[in-house]
Amino acid sequence: MVTRRGVGPAVALLVALVVGGASWLLWQLTTGQGELVPRPSWLAALMLVAMAAFVVGFAWPVRAYLDGRSGRRLDPLRAARVVVLAQAATLTGAAAVGWYAGQLAVVAGGLSLVANQDRVWRLAVLVGAAGVLALAGFVAQHWCRVDPRKNDED
Repeated sequence: MVTRRGVGPAVALLVALVVGGASWLLWQLTTGQGELVPRPSWLAALMLVAMAAFVVGFAWPVRAYLDGRSGRRLDPLRAARVVVLAQAATLTGAAAVGWYAGQLAVVAGGLSLVANQDRVWRLAVLVGAAGVLALAGFVAQHWCRVDPRKNDED
């Protein structure tokens, strides 16, 4: 699933779809018993965007080093940790997209309830913020990629 090139879009999409389906099913069962989807917090969206900023911030020195713009030496272990962080951000963002999209689908189906009208916008923002985290993970993976030289055999 995770290749030498990192977590790919197909894997992220699969994670989002599986988690989204599970989320939709869970919230369909919950709302079928007369409960409402909990009102999402704006803080969750802020945290997802902050995590995206941290991932990009940690990947920036690796990018600068690989582009030859950094005068300092880069610890290979730190670079490897940044790659793993980028992959984790991609998968976490994809899972969060699925989780909030499943809730959004349930809430959007019940817009006749006044309480759900506010939840739709909050969940849409959360889906977008989770997408930003996944995108940040993709960008950081790209920045940390070292393409093999043409004369290298492996």
